[in-house]
Order: sequence, then structure tokens, then C-alpha cells
Amino acid sequence: MRSKVYELSLTTQGPTYPPSEVMNADGDFVVIGRVNRPGPDGTVTSEWGRAIVSADSPLPPHGEQLPYTIVRELPEQLTDADRDMVLYTLPLPLPVNNYPMLFAPEQNPGANSLVRPSHPFHEVPIPDFRPEDGRRVDRPVTLGQWVRAQGWLEVSLVDGGRGARFSFEFSGLVPDSMYTVMSLRENDLAPAPVGPSRPGPLGAPNVFMADEDGKGRYRATLPNPFPAPGAPGPKRIVNVVLLWMSYGMNYGGAIGHFGLGGDIHAQLKLQGPSFQEFTTTAG
Repeated sequence: MRSKVYELSLTTQGPTYPPSEVMNADGDFVVIGRVNRPGPDGTVTSEWGRAIVSADSPLPPHGEQLPYTIVRELPEQLTDADRDMVLYTLPLPLPVNNYPMLFAPEQNPGANSLVRPSHPFHEVPIPDFRPEDGRRVDRPVTLGQWVRAQGWLEVSLVDGGRGARFSFEFSGLVPDSMYTVMSLRENDLAPAPVGPSRPGPLGAPNVFMADEDGKGRYRATLPNPFPAPGAPGPKRIVNVVLLWMSYGMNYGGAIGHFGLGGDIHAQLKLQGPSFQEFTTTAG
């Protein structure tokens, strides 16, 4: 296969811990993604859904799953109150988090020791910002606004199969705000000793601005993103994630300083590992 188009899925979730990268004013997780629930015979099911999840949910070791403590279900058709729900960052240290990676080890090696409160998206304390500089996102970002997001990705092999071009089209995004695109590779979320490894940007710089209508485009060409299984070097890209950047900043070769709802917030992604159709080769 030389080219394929994918429709991205709405989400608020990176990995399943923390349960979401978005909170509400009550300090609960707003989960659109895989919801952990009790299964038969003491097992755990993790199926795509929507729920408000307590920050007091039990935390298993990395790579394992436990049922979330669900405050209430979120209907597919949101109520007026749910649509008006104001969205917040996660506090630091990140609650219900078992992902043991630093996201910007060269830029922020002390990120795991920082303590910060949760902030409404439109009131995040942007570093060195002065009111006279003009905040672009100056009104509450609501769940009703968040769920309007849509995205499509076309993947095309280039350079004789030694690389691949990723071309995105987005609509319904938070207007006039900064987004980045990250790549997720095999083993990035895997438990030890295989993983985890640090996710990276899909291209560098990996940033674009949504326009006043919430539309955006992004493209990047990567060398050998889909090597054959067992090939030496970096692992295959298996997913891509659109991140809303609450601090309005880009971090070069890192996807964020705090990660996982601290300063990056997944809004669109593929629901599971993908791109098995493609194989690329080293240069």
C-alpha cells in the first residue's frame, strides 16, 4: 500500500493513566477514550466510552489496569450542563499517574518535583505573559466546544519507500490556539523491561495554529517511520495524537514539559495501534 486516509477519533485521553488529560472544576477527570470497568471474574474491560472519573480512582503499577471509580456516565448527546462544562488542566504532580517518563529531560529535568494547581484552560499562567500582550484564548473552553473537533490523516510513502508523509486536515478545533502533533511508537507505553520510552513530536517543529474558525492543517515527512518488525533502530510509529497546548508553547524535541494533562491535552487520535499496512526501509 502506498497511501491511506484515516479518520481520527475524539478523545481527552493519552494512556489510560491518568484516566484523562482534562479535568473539570470539581477535580474529576473528563474521560473520552478507554474507560476501565469491572469485567467478569475479576477482570477489567477497557472499551471506548465517555465518563466522569474520580481522581480517587485506584492506581495500578504501570502496564496494569484497574476499574476506574466512575462518578457518572457522559451521554453521547451531551446535556446543556455538560456542554457548558469548563475544562481544566491537571494539577502537578499529576494525579492517578503511573507513567514513569520525563517528557523534556534536557529542558525540565525537575518536572516530577513541581507542585501546581489545576487551571481553567483560558487562565493557564503562561510563562512571562503580561496582560497587555494579549491572550489569544481568553474565554472558557467548554466540553461542548472540545467535542466539535474532527480530523483526517493521509499517510503516503515517499522517497521510494524510505519515508512517509503525514498530511492532516482539522476542523472544529479551539479557535486561535496552539496545537502540536505527536507520534507514538511501539514500546512507548509498554511496561518494563520492553518499555516505556519517551514519545516524540511528529516532525520538528510540530506546531500549528488553529484559525479563527477552528480549522488547521499540518504535514510532516519522517524517515523510515514504519520499519519491518525486528529491524534495528527506532521502533515503528503506531499512532499519532493531536495535542492542545494549554501553555501556548512548543518544546522542540519534547512534546511538553509536564505531559499527560499538565500542559498537553490529547484531543484527536486513532483508537488503537495502526499503520500495519505500511513498511518502510532505512536510507
